[in-house]
Amino acid sequence: MRRFAPATLFGQTVVVSLASLVISALLGFAILAFNQAAVVRAMGAYAASQRIVNLTLLIDKLPQNWRSPLVKAASSETLRIAIVPHRPDWAKHRAIGADARTIRAFLSRQLPANLANSLSVQVGSVSHRVPTAQRSMMPMMNQHALSNRPMRDCCGMGGMSAWRALRAAVMLPGGRWLIFTVALPSTGFGLAWPFLIALIAMGLIVITASIWAVRRVTAPLRTLAAAAERLGRDVAASPLAETGTTETRLAAHAFNVMQSRLRHLVESRTRMLAALSHDLRTPLTLLQLRVEDVPQADERDRMLAIIAGMNQMIEATLAFARDAAAVEPFRRLDLTALLVAIVDDLADADLKVSMEPSPSVAVSCQPAALRRALVNLLDNAVKYGGSATVTIRTNQQTATVTIDDAGPGIPELELAKVFEPFYRIEQSRSRETGGSGLGLAIALAVITAHGGTIKLSNSPSGGLSAKVTFPR
Repeated sequence: MRRFAPATLFGQTVVVSLASLVISALLGFAILAFNQAAVVRAMGAYAASQRIVNLTLLIDKLPQNWRSPLVKAASSETLRIAIVPHRPDWAKHRAIGADARTIRAFLSRQLPANLANSLSVQVGSVSHRVPTAQRSMMPMMNQHALSNRPMRDCCGMGGMSAWRALRAAVMLPGGRWLIFTVALPSTGFGLAWPFLIALIAMGLIVITASIWAVRRVTAPLRTLAAAAERLGRDVAASPLAETGTTETRLAAHAFNVMQSRLRHLVESRTRMLAALSHDLRTPLTLLQLRVEDVPQADERDRMLAIIAGMNQMIEATLAFARDAAAVEPFRRLDLTALLVAIVDDLADADLKVSMEPSPSVAVSCQPAALRRALVNLLDNAVKYGGSATVTIRTNQQTATVTIDDAGPGIPELELAKVFEPFYRIEQSRSRETGGSGLGLAIALAVITAHGGTIKLSNSPSGGLSAKVTFPR
C-alpha cells in the first residue's frame, strides 16, 4: 500500500483531505437517505391512511348496488379495493408492529366506533399479484383485469417478488369486509440535482482551500531544505529570512543560530591552523641556519631536504587555510573553457596533459577555488600516472569531468583514504613525488562546497580514473 501513497508531505496531506471529504460526504448521504426514508414513509402512510378513511366512509354510506362500481373505479395500480364476504386470514390480528399500531390508532380516530372496532392493519411485503384464493373472494371486482395488472412497484424493486404495502380490513354493516391494499411510497434515496451541484461546489471549495493551506504549510519546509543545501556548500551563505508563522520564525531563527555557530567554529579552526603553521616557520628557519654549519656535506644535504619538505608542508597548510577562510562569490562559468585553459598551462610546462573535444558546459562555481581543485587533480594524475586525459560528459542535471592517467592505480583499500589530509600512499613518500598530502583533500573540500562529488576508481585497462560530478 505504501508504494501507492505519495512520497511528499504535500501529496499525503492532500490525499488525507480528499479521503476525509469523501468519507464525510458518504456519511452525509447515508444520514440524508435515512432521514428522507423516514419522512417519505411517514408522509406516504398518512396520505394512504387518509385515503382509506375517506373511501371507507363513502362506501359505508352508499347503497349496496352502488358499492361495486365505486370499488372498481377507485382501484388502481397503487390501490386495491375489494369487498369480500369473510375476514382475511391476515386480519385476525388487529395490528402487529409499531408502524401498524400507529396507523391503526390514526384510522380509529377518524372512523366511527362501529367500523373502528373491527379495523385490522398490516404493514409489510405482499405479493405483486393477488393470489387465486383471494381473487375468488372478490366477485364484485374485475378479477381478470386485476390478476393481469400487477400493482406498481413504487419502491423501485422490479426484480424482487414483493413490495412494501399497507393493508387495512374493515367490517361493513351487514357482515361483509372492505379490504384496502395500498403501496407505500418509495423510501429509496432520490438524488436531486441541486443537492449534487451543492455537494460538488462544496468539494471544490474544500479541495482548493486544502491545497492552498498545505502549500502554505510546506513552503517553509522547502525553503529550509534549500537553505540546508546551501549551508552544506557554503558556511558563509546568507541567513534565512525570519518571516511567516510563529513556528516558521522559530525554525528559521534556530537555523540561523546554528549556521552562525558553524561559521565561527570553522573560522576559529582555520585561524588556529594558520597560526600554528606560521609559528612553525620561525624554528625551522633557525634550524636551517644551524644545519648549514654542519661540516659533513651528505648529512647536511639530507637534513636540508627534510627541512625543505617540512616547509613545503607548512606552505600547503597555509594555502589550505587561506582557501578555507576566503569567501569567493559564486558565478556562472564555462567549465569546458576553464579546463582548456588549465590543460594548456600544464602542457606549456611540458606536462603530458590532453583533453578530448567537449561542448561548452555552464556551471555555478567559485572560479579560483575550482581551478585550484582541478589543477590539484591533474597534477596528481601527471605526478603519479605519467600523463592525464580529460573528458567531459553532460546530461540535463549534471556535468561529469573524468581524468584518466596511465599509472599503476591505487589499491582498493586506499581509494577512500587518499582524500584524508596529509595522507600519502607508502610508495609515494619520496622527496621527488611525495608531496604534502593535501592536494586531494583540498580538491575534495572545494568540489563538495560546489555541491559536487568525486570518485576514484581503477580502470580495467590500467591507471586511475577520477570522476568529478557537478550540478548544472
